[in-house]
Amino acid sequence: MNVILLDNVENLGTIGDLVKVKPGYGRNFLIPQGKAALATPENIKEIETRRAELEKAAAEELAAAKSRAKAIDGVELVVAANAGSEDKLFGSVGPIDIVEGLKEIQIEVERSEVRMPDGPIHELGEYDIGVHLHTDVDAVIKLRVVAAE
Repeated sequence: MNVILLDNVENLGTIGDLVKVKPGYGRNFLIPQGKAALATPENIKEIETRRAELEKAAAEELAAAKSRAKAIDGVELVVAANAGSEDKLFGSVGPIDIVEGLKEIQIEVERSEVRMPDGPIHELGEYDIGVHLHTDVDAVIKLRVVAAE
């Protein structure tokens, strides 16, 4: 399936690129999210005329993501969790807990933006958690998981 990208897509391309993707990826993700359009001759002409407008919108989005990254980068978040012996947690600390903790200190982050490549946290300690705000912008927060009183 050939599509034209309307937005920068990580590991795929930039605005205006004509790319070949699997039909399910294009039909179920790229097109409904507004990140791509089918590569028909009419759409190709329309995208070329709107290219400057799309690039301006992408630049504004990038600037907004960079300003959010400045606010988020280096924030230290403390999450209290029930812990047993040997510093093991009853349950885990995942993206939802991190989003709720950040919301308490007036920082808005979506659950999908929190990056935890090793999965949920199951032990007390300090961790670096990535926050993916844009294809080109990442921030890191310090997470301290402490035992609840």
